[in-house]
Amino acid sequence: MKLAMIGLGKMGINLTENLIRNGNEVVAFDLNDGARNDASTLGAQVKESLQAAIDALEKPRIVWVMLPAGNPTNKTVDTLSEILDPNDIVIDGGNSFYKDSLQHNEILTSKNIKFFDVGTSGGMSGANRDGNFMIGGDDEKTFEYIEPIFKGIAQQDGYLYTGKAGSGHYLKMVHNGIEYGMMQAIAEGFDVLEHGQFDYDNEAVAKVWEHGSVIRGWLMELTQSAFSKDPKLEEIKGVMHSSGEGKWTLDEALRLQVPTPVIAASLMMRYRSLEDDTFTGKVVAALRNEFGGHAVDAKK
Repeated sequence: MKLAMIGLGKMGINLTENLIRNGNEVVAFDLNDGARNDASTLGAQVKESLQAAIDALEKPRIVWVMLPAGNPTNKTVDTLSEILDPNDIVIDGGNSFYKDSLQHNEILTSKNIKFFDVGTSGGMSGANRDGNFMIGGDDEKTFEYIEPIFKGIAQQDGYLYTGKAGSGHYLKMVHNGIEYGMMQAIAEGFDVLEHGQFDYDNEAVAKVWEHGSVIRGWLMELTQSAFSKDPKLEEIKGVMHSSGEGKWTLDEALRLQVPTPVIAASLMMRYRSLEDDTFTGKVVAALRNEFGGHAVDAKK
């Protein structure tokens, strides 16, 4: 299929490569010259403006927005609502708040433009190959039309059409809340080891836990990777930044009166890490950098 990728950051550029590898034709746009050059190198048809990217598509036009949540995505959706035609398709694959997605759906469907909110997981490596996608959108028939895109770029059984608009980003929000708790538990365990009486090789511990233990998984694999680069994580501060999804999950849990003490505690620990350096914070900061390329604060 032919589609536009709007936003060529860490996730957008990897999705572009994945899409092209799987036989799609990608028209790419980003405000950054370097990002456009990178996309061109991958074989994308690069355009200098959003309008030019839209004009290069065939109807029904498919536009994948991969921008930071909030104002960048909101402004782009508003613009698309003015320049697209009925039956064109907008995919928001970023980490938008699900209530924003409901508003985007309302704006676009008022012009008979189809909207899909897509929670994208798997970090940069997943965006590049065998990703994971949670897809909301009111029009099931249109989803069937774009489904081959996801079937090609996702891991086997790695995409799910969840129905109503907003449901994809809602599911990704809860997913990220779970992620907060899982990373916090891993980090606290290594903090106990760091303060204990035995001298463990953290990389070796993560490796053995990754092979056959109950707590094996991708996060443990990434833990091993982080310790292989910096055995005591001495080069970074234990500052655990948060991009909003954990708080959104907690807010929703409070609204629904659903107890989520682990997610709540993990969010509070992220806030605490902004005050003092902790080994727990170092592990979570390193994990976020491993899977998502999120910035870490270097130790001075």
